[in-house]
Amino acid sequence: MSVDGQPAPDEEHPREKLRGPVLLRRERRNEPTTTDQRLLDSRGPSDWVHTDPWRVLRIQAEFVEGFGMLAEMPRAVTVFGSARTPRDHPEYAVGRELGAALAAAGFAVVTGGGPGTMEAANRGASEAGGLSVGLGIELPFEQGLNPWVDLGINFRYFFTRKTMFIKYAQAFICLPGGFGTLDELFEALTLVQTKKVTKFPVVLLGRSYWAGLHRWLRDTVCDAGKVGERDLDLLHITDDIDEAVTLVGEAYRAWQETH
Repeated sequence: MSVDGQPAPDEEHPREKLRGPVLLRRERRNEPTTTDQRLLDSRGPSDWVHTDPWRVLRIQAEFVEGFGMLAEMPRAVTVFGSARTPRDHPEYAVGRELGAALAAAGFAVVTGGGPGTMEAANRGASEAGGLSVGLGIELPFEQGLNPWVDLGINFRYFFTRKTMFIKYAQAFICLPGGFGTLDELFEALTLVQTKKVTKFPVVLLGRSYWAGLHRWLRDTVCDAGKVGERDLDLLHITDDIDEAVTLVGEAYRAWQETH
């Protein structure tokens, strides 16, 4: 083990890649494509016409495995953020503190299971004695689940994984992140806006990072009539971890009162 608790990238702890439940190490990591890519890219030979129906069984198996693993999970919060956040960055410390605070409030912490901010939130939850969950995805440039995941599953397909993020969480908290974080953020907002999910707070943690996005939504998107003012109220922006956890707790209690 290295000094920061991470497995060292040597022969005893070789770098690895996960393709769904399949573990690839050493030269086997160098597959040029991912399962999602092969499913979605219809260019080239037409053999996909004959293989796609069989992929339905693999997709079904991913849903069954995910539902089976997470069905009895306690109340949970999904935390998103950049996989590129270094461990010595202040955002890593915030993620770690957030994970611990959510665990102390009785919530499991669910992340994408990767490095960076995801690792920080998993680490904080695990160190605080909470349940730390990682839902990984097959990617060409990221390796496996971080070592602070206590309960983990790896998916081949993004849409299967996204269902698990929503279905088993009572809230989303987004720390600074890139396209993946933004994708999950706007998907969650769409589901809440269209009432596909209810009593589901979406919290943006880090005012300086998220202020520009919120200003654009307000001054451009809302002013152009593409969303309503009430839609903007679906977003909660704060720098305060305690405030974020309080918002989640209040929403969960409101949800309990209606069920």
